[in-house]
Amino acid sequence: MNAKLRLGVNIDHVATIRNARGGDLPDPVRAAELAKAAGADGITAHLREDRRHIRDADMQRLREEVDLPLNFEMAATDEMLAIAIQTKPHAVCLVPEKREERTTEGGLDVVGGHNHLKRFVSDLGDAGIRVSLFIEASEAQLDAAKSLGAPVVEIHTGAYCDAKTDEERARELDRIRHAVQYGAGIGLEIHAGHGLNFETVKPIAAMPEIAELNIGHFLIGEAVFVGLEAAIAEMRRLMDEARTQAGYA
Repeated sequence: MNAKLRLGVNIDHVATIRNARGGDLPDPVRAAELAKAAGADGITAHLREDRRHIRDADMQRLREEVDLPLNFEMAATDEMLAIAIQTKPHAVCLVPEKREERTTEGGLDVVGGHNHLKRFVSDLGDAGIRVSLFIEASEAQLDAAKSLGAPVVEIHTGAYCDAKTDEERARELDRIRHAVQYGAGIGLEIHAGHGLNFETVKPIAAMPEIAELNIGHFLIGEAVFVGLEAAIAEMRRLMDEARTQAGYA
């Protein structure tokens, strides 16, 4: 059980705003420094094949200039593997990626892609990088992740966050809860993320088996109205409150 729930802040969309106009501002590295000041435990950034937001130089600066663990999200490609091994982040989260998608649309198919993913999990681990797999809340996917030797999985919470009715949301929450308990039971470290906001975070944060939440887009959007530090601090407060109310802190 994890009493202290870690918060990883994804700063991709600070880079999206920068790239919309060109130039150097706003600076994702400054966002990472503000996230640390506001109570974040780590920084997440996704280096996409098309470099639509985070760029190679951003990853290097985040690794060198920010005194927080860096979680490098990437597709399982040879190009990204080489960059990750050179950058040496604290962790790599392997995610599915399609050029036409606006954001990551679902979890990795670890069952179907087992043979392809095996080399990436092995090579990253050999480089001293902690490997996570971004997957759906499914026993089959959890078993496949375990068989690959990945120490961590991140459960995709998008369907839960996007639910249109209370019944649908409750159903998705139950599915996540079962997967979290099952994954922890087979020895995986459990993270979760995608689409979480102030309204949806507490039921996820209350699950004691979850060690870390990774949250980005909502926080960057909320920062437009209240500032980045205030948005992150409120998310940190809600996460801690959920653990306390559940009796795990």
